[in-house]
Amino acid sequence: MFFKRADKPENKSKGKVKYIVAGLGNPGEKYAHTRHNAGFLALDYISQKYKFKIDNLKFKSYCAKYHVDKTDAENPEGFAGFDALFMKPQTYMNSSGEAISEAARFYKIPPENILVIADDITLPVGKVRIRKGGSDGGHNGLKSIIEHLSGDAFPRIKIGVGEKPRPDYDLVDWVTSKFSKEDEIIISDSLSKIFGCVDMFLQETPIDKIQNKYN
Repeated sequence: MFFKRADKPENKSKGKVKYIVAGLGNPGEKYAHTRHNAGFLALDYISQKYKFKIDNLKFKSYCAKYHVDKTDAENPEGFAGFDALFMKPQTYMNSSGEAISEAARFYKIPPENILVIADDITLPVGKVRIRKGGSDGGHNGLKSIIEHLSGDAFPRIKIGVGEKPRPDYDLVDWVTSKFSKEDEIIISDSLSKIFGCVDMFLQETPIDKIQNKYN
């Protein structure tokens, strides 16, 4: 296991959904702790840090709302704020866009307010990269989201899961393979950085400032 679930989850949902944070992966025990499920692992870690469970089945996903307080000059006690919807699509990776676009339409969330967390085989294991948008880079989950949102202008956090061990190695076999014990440790160490990216995003920090800190 990479982490322990929070013992006392808290429901902090109490506002309008303004942001979506979606971690990509494939459902079922067969795919647990595989490279393609790095997005699921990240959301499980984040939910532990924020102390809530992602267990409400909606929008073809396991979901949870989390309230983000906004403390500023006008609201010094932090009573104002908004909700963020955390999603783990259960559509299988190649149809991730179906779930995310359904939630985005329901809550009227623009693409720039949808943060997607996905694996990346072009990055070394545990390397984290945040981008404002861009092409799918050959990732079928991102491809599906781009198709269903009719554009690629949504930010994403890429988690390096390592390149194929050799050129002729089947790509599907590689991304659905389990992490080695050594890679598990590296991935676990990277999750706190991903949490930092998400936390800054939900504090409405500009993406370029998050990039400067974590890329």
